[in-house]
Amino acid sequence: MRSVTAFMFLSAVFLTVFLAAPCPAERPANPILIKLPFAFPRGMENTPVIFKGRPVLVDNFREPKPLASEMYLFLQDLATGQDICRFGKTFSFVNGFVDGQVLNVFATENTDDDWTHDIYRFWTSDLKTWKKELVVARKPGEHLFNCSVCRDDRGYIMAYESNVLDEKTNKWNFRFARSKDLSKWRDVEGVQFGDRHEKSFCACPCIRYIAPYYYVIYGAERNLGPGKHYECRLPQTAYVSLLARSKDLTDWELSTTKYPMLDPIAGEGINNTDADLFEYEGNTYIYYATGDQATWGTIRIAMYPGPMKEMFESYFPEGVPMIRFDAAKRKYLYPAVKL
Repeated sequence: MRSVTAFMFLSAVFLTVFLAAPCPAERPANPILIKLPFAFPRGMENTPVIFKGRPVLVDNFREPKPLASEMYLFLQDLATGQDICRFGKTFSFVNGFVDGQVLNVFATENTDDDWTHDIYRFWTSDLKTWKKELVVARKPGEHLFNCSVCRDDRGYIMAYESNVLDEKTNKWNFRFARSKDLSKWRDVEGVQFGDRHEKSFCACPCIRYIAPYYYVIYGAERNLGPGKHYECRLPQTAYVSLLARSKDLTDWELSTTKYPMLDPIAGEGINNTDADLFEYEGNTYIYYATGDQATWGTIRIAMYPGPMKEMFESYFPEGVPMIRFDAAKRKYLYPAVKL
């Protein structure tokens, strides 16, 4: 009798402790992204845009081991596949933004002796005549890479990538700048999307504003920082794309889905990064780069069957613990519940 009573008592204690102990949170499934079965043989960074009703790809030619003299920017008609024009010799890391009747192209200058330099703006209203100006100058010892521009309720916002995190650390990160006219840009002081604590990559940002949130798709390492908290479809995956949102550019929430927003499938190499996107005829198309980061790379497309706002919101279901990023402290903050 005593042994039965003792067993029941111990069982009750065990159940109480077990039920009270924190359990891993249930990771929600990713929204449906359909990876379309084709690739673009040229380019890496790119932006799909709609200019005067015409779907156009803003792209750059840059080999895996490039010479600056061989680099250039170009536009491709997405309906015919034909090149529209070439411009911007020695430039790469391209981004396109349509403002009314003007196509703006932001890109980084390259040299053979000192890698990447400053970010310039090219603009045109007829796809024939281009103007050019310096918009973001690098700091001493710094190199600039990808950038992304969109409109918000205060004017225009840019996210741009640097290899210098702070005075002691070289690591890929991105900062933010604001403009009223797309010509003069000022850094947003006190915030920087760079992982000072775990020193993981925060690279190749793509920014969009859909009130009240800024959304950023960015490249991250699978085995460092927040990348460790996602599953991936292939064991060899090295770099993925994560999605974060913020109302103020300081306090960010990361989408806590089972998989990263983009990770490679069979045949895609080791990375899904350098994403950009547009909405076209009711669907959202994400153009992204894949390859082995050394000898080959190509652009592929994933489609979300719905508008961009719906897609972004679907990555942040209610009631799910989220990883956060403090852009003032440059540090990821992880929830107490194991993800």
